[in-house]
Amino acid sequence: MHRAVGLAACAVLLAACTGTPAPVPPPVSSSSSRPPDLGKFTTQKLAWSPCGEALDCAHLSVPLDYAAPDGPAITVGLLRHKATKQRIGSLVVNPGGPGGRGTSTAAALAKTPAAAPLLDRFDLVGFDPRGVGTSEPRITCRTDAEQDADRASDVESNMSPEGVKKQLAETTAYGAKCAEASKYGKTLLANVGTRDVVRDLDVLRAALGDEKLTYLGYSYGTQIGAAYAEAYPRNVRALLLDGAIDPAQGLVDSLVTQAAGFQDALNEFGKWCACPFAGSTPAFQRLMRPLITKPIPAGTRKLSFEDAITGTFAGLYSRGDWPALKAALAQVAQGNGRTLLAFADDYYQRDRDGKYSGAIDGYFAVRCADHTRVTDRAAIDRAHEKMLAGAPFLAGGTPDTSELDICSTWPVPPTSAEHAPHPAGLPKTLVVSTTHDPATPHQQGIDLAKDLGGVLLTYEGVQHTVFLQGDACVDRAGIAYLVDGTSPAAGTRC
Repeated sequence: MHRAVGLAACAVLLAACTGTPAPVPPPVSSSSSRPPDLGKFTTQKLAWSPCGEALDCAHLSVPLDYAAPDGPAITVGLLRHKATKQRIGSLVVNPGGPGGRGTSTAAALAKTPAAAPLLDRFDLVGFDPRGVGTSEPRITCRTDAEQDADRASDVESNMSPEGVKKQLAETTAYGAKCAEASKYGKTLLANVGTRDVVRDLDVLRAALGDEKLTYLGYSYGTQIGAAYAEAYPRNVRALLLDGAIDPAQGLVDSLVTQAAGFQDALNEFGKWCACPFAGSTPAFQRLMRPLITKPIPAGTRKLSFEDAITGTFAGLYSRGDWPALKAALAQVAQGNGRTLLAFADDYYQRDRDGKYSGAIDGYFAVRCADHTRVTDRAAIDRAHEKMLAGAPFLAGGTPDTSELDICSTWPVPPTSAEHAPHPAGLPKTLVVSTTHDPATPHQQGIDLAKDLGGVLLTYEGVQHTVFLQGDACVDRAGIAYLVDGTSPAAGTRC
């Protein structure tokens, strides 16, 4: 999962937006030769109301199905921090996921010192993509208790024929629950992919009164940005994409490269840690594999093997988390799984009361909508072998194969297919990519910058996303780009 980050950035237009907002290019309708009329959505007046200190909230109305805009409407949750000085325009931000909440990101940014110069000039607008967070209706699949039970189960680690059969039965049931428990059922699931999020984003641009979109996307948010650039290149003012995803990668390749990215990060962590339980992959495995058959106490719960791997994933996202991850692994060595389970809870967005945000359900729904379906079991098994070859620390469990299984039996077909975007007429974009990014490896940033004809800014480090997270070099370059359109020189490294 491309975990949502809790930071965002700001961007400015070169002049105040006083012109008429650009029209929203209509989506292609398969049922009619005439494009649908979206006027009632693009001209809506957003009803902002206070929802925190210097914060306003609203809901954007959008069609459930863009091919039938006169049908049911759904809403996209918004949060805004208004510009404190001379306003230039809006900055729209998405933190990733899929399933991440832009409203939470915008609220966090409002308190982030690094963002203050940008907040002076911009209305910072965070949005929760359709189906997640404060958007309505939400994608709903498992109950909180069912989610807990799934995480505690050892079925993912059972690769016998019987175990695989059980995995497939559970993933099929999961998709059926999503269709059954979510309002509008299969129709909602068929319209929550990036294709439709991008259409919502352009409706939002128009409703905000912005002639051009200035956008900051982290992680999966870069996929939204790239898809927007392809659909509406002439509606773009600036795109800063940090932690880039290569949209040309299929589901298998994306999982294989991400697994290798986490192995790379674990290797770097091991060098830093110099501890007996993480100095090498065999040492890490000796610590973790006993959990497959014997989970250890974690407060009132148990730490399973799958949660231990997920908790380790979560701790590798940022170098700032490494001291806590080291302590968590040391606890596991002593038979205490409390801290590592807390890392896994953070990853799955489970609060202390046992309530889940729903982000994981949104994640699967979007991933299955965005990628070509893989149904060949032999191909899925080969993908698992490739993941283990690139990330041997995963041996003993298959936390990523479940994603392939879920999408192979998803109740609606995908609405997008992986491909390299080559938008015409797109202004210069800025892609930020980190050399040892565990979730979105550096090569993906190289590829995306090339596809978009943009500039690549490379950060030498071990973490997932970096802009406005304390590196002055990256922040200076990103702010200059967003404020006045000045791109760093090709090949710039921080």
